[in-house]
Amino acid sequence: MDRDGVQTSVIHRMPNDLLAKIVQAHPTRFFGLATLSPFDGMRGVRELERLVREEKVQGMRVGALYNGLAASDRRYYPLYAKCVELDIPVRIYTSMNYANDRPYDLGHPRHLDRVAVDFPELRIIAGLGGWPWIADMVGLLRRHPNLTCDTASHHPRYFGTPGSGWEMLLQFGNTLLQDKVMVGFSAEQFGLSIPEMVKLYEALPLKEAVVEKWLYGNARRFLRLD
Repeated sequence: MDRDGVQTSVIHRMPNDLLAKIVQAHPTRFFGLATLSPFDGMRGVRELERLVREEKVQGMRVGALYNGLAASDRRYYPLYAKCVELDIPVRIYTSMNYANDRPYDLGHPRHLDRVAVDFPELRIIAGLGGWPWIADMVGLLRRHPNLTCDTASHHPRYFGTPGSGWEMLLQFGNTLLQDKVMVGFSAEQFGLSIPEMVKLYEALPLKEAVVEKWLYGNARRFLRLD
């Protein structure tokens, strides 16, 4: 991280106890998103509170792709309410999935709309940027003040490629929504290092100040890293 100029890394997709150990060992370097099951009811709510208050985990992750429940399902609502109470963000899987044994639109941005309406104080990150429903994603980002998105799992060159479907996000992300997009680096780095990925983002047709926001400023503000 030091070599690549990374101040803080958002981590998830690991057992919560391991996540907590990493965050406690390096509290300013890692921002941990715990995974809780919506099927656990109040037991899950109490565990989320324990992880945040005692283990110092900083947020929650919702993966509809893995548990088969869209983010707007009411079984998540006790967890969302606890996130509001604890003042922590939630990152919600928001993209089409390619698994052919479950609905392709479990991660459709429309599910975020219902959640944001019912929990206007909840800070929501639309993970993976909502592709291919970019028009819906852009509309919802404009509609809800506490909704942002990240670009994880997508090759940066496609954001500037005509016909890729990202044109509207690039246009609005350079203007009205410049404070609502966060670059996401993930395991799917396409054989590129983080500095190489950064250069590709810097090469996009974005204003210099906007590039800084996408790469750093927006995440620092939204995650309250200060």
